[in-house]
Order: sequence, then structure tokens, then C-alpha cells
Amino acid sequence: MAKLAWDETGKRFYETGVDRGVLFVQDTSGNYTSGVAWNGLTSVSEAPTGAEVTPQYADNIKYLNLTSVEEFGATIEAYTYPEEFEVCDGTASPTSGLALGQQSRRRFGFAYRTRVGNDLVGTDLGYKIHIIYGAYAAPSEKAYATVNDSPEALTFSWEITTNAVEVPGYKPTASLTIDSTKVSSAKMTELENLLYGTVGVDAQLPLPGDIITLLGQTLTEVTPTSPTYNSTTKVITIPTVTGVVYKINNVVKTGTVTITANTVVTAHPAAGYKFPAVSDDDWLFTF
Repeated sequence: MAKLAWDETGKRFYETGVDRGVLFVQDTSGNYTSGVAWNGLTSVSEAPTGAEVTPQYADNIKYLNLTSVEEFGATIEAYTYPEEFEVCDGTASPTSGLALGQQSRRRFGFAYRTRVGNDLVGTDLGYKIHIIYGAYAAPSEKAYATVNDSPEALTFSWEITTNAVEVPGYKPTASLTIDSTKVSSAKMTELENLLYGTVGVDAQLPLPGDIITLLGQTLTEVTPTSPTYNSTTKVITIPTVTGVVYKINNVVKTGTVTITANTVVTAHPAAGYKFPAVSDDDWLFTF
């Protein structure tokens, strides 16, 4: 293994901002309707609960730990909300301009985006799309205040709970995140065309299984071969292995390399490849 390093250039990552909110209301059959833009988002605070450990004792010792079910919750804050959200907030409109409160609430799906940055390119590095399923908005407080010499717009806030949905091959979940820095731009475009719609096609909410299929990629397993070293001539010979990229000091190397000091060669899987769970991927050669 290579020696650990901290705060290397280009690896000081951070996440910031919130935008591109999309609302998908569930109809009475449980299907998500066409998405609508949610303007004015100011924050989304994710607040998972559960996964609490309860110790069990026997034979005068701690026998085991039982973990409670984890649930996903969040708080959405915004200056405004789509008209379609009213049925999710317990509001009915029997006629235009009239709103009745304390009505039945609909569940909904919700998507939003956050930006990913680093120390080199700032927030242009990439972004993450967050998707929430089976959300249920609890009644929320609305604090109206007089206009004064320091005016502020009213901020709406909703605490939401969720019902998890099935995920093929995994436990049910109510949330997932897609990272554009780790997914090809072509696949991200396909996903965004679904979530945000295209000309003539409404925005729709794909389920986790659909997203896994869309983003899925079959990786070919390859085992890296160790470079060879001539201690007399101080020359390392880099092997040619399909699917393996060799680097020295994070610079790609091929052919032969003459060293002037102790040198570590590292192997990295190329796009579309992966290494076995147990394999050597770095080698130290002593000058």
C-alpha cells in the first residue's frame, strides 16, 4: 500500500448549494405524475433516524446487539412551492382562488441537486442529484410578520417522513444519490432527460431499479501483473496488461523507466475494468 497523504492538490472536495428542485405527486393509484419545477428552494436538510443499537445480555455478558430499522426524513425550506404541492400540504381547492386546509395529504417524490467542488476548479467540478421517494409532508408553521425597515420574505418549511421503495438486490430505500463525477456524462444526460423532461416529453421519476439499470455498467475483472526490475541497470519494465494503467507519482508510465531513488509503482483499473477483491496493486523498488 502507498503511504497516506492528506489535503493533496485536487482532493480537497466539498459540497454546496441546492437547486433544480422537481416535484412528483403520487396519484391515487400510487404512481408518480409528471414532474414540475420547484422554484425558490433555500435548503434541504436530510435527517435519517433509527439504526439505534439495543444491547441484549445473556450468560452475564453482552450477548448481541440488535439494530433498529433506519428511516429517512428531511426538512424542505423554500420561498415558494408549486401549485401541485398543495395536495401534499393538506390543501384542497374546490374552486379557483379558494383553499381549504386540513384535508387529506398526498405522498410525493422529490429531486434536487447539490454542487460538488474542489480546490482546483471550485464548484465546476460536478454535482449530485438527490432523489427522495414516498415522502409525506407534516403540517408546518407559517409565521407572517409585518413589513418593516428590514424586510424578509416568508420562508416555508416542511418536515417530511418517507416510505421506502423496493430496490432489486438490495434493501428498500427512500433516497438515493447520483454523483456526476463518477458517472459518464452520457448516462447523466439520459437520467436528467428523464427527471427534467425534454421537448414534447414530460419529466418523470424513475424508480431505483430503473436508475440502476440505466447507470449500470458491467466491469471486466483483470489482475494486475507486477513490473519487473533490473537492480543492476536500475530499470523498471512496465508490463502491458489490457485494463490496467500503471503510474509512478500519479503519472502514467509505460515501457521502461530508469529510477534514481526508491520508487513505488501503482496499478489502477482502466475504465470498464476492476481488480479482484484481493490483489497486489503497488510495488516498491529499491534504488
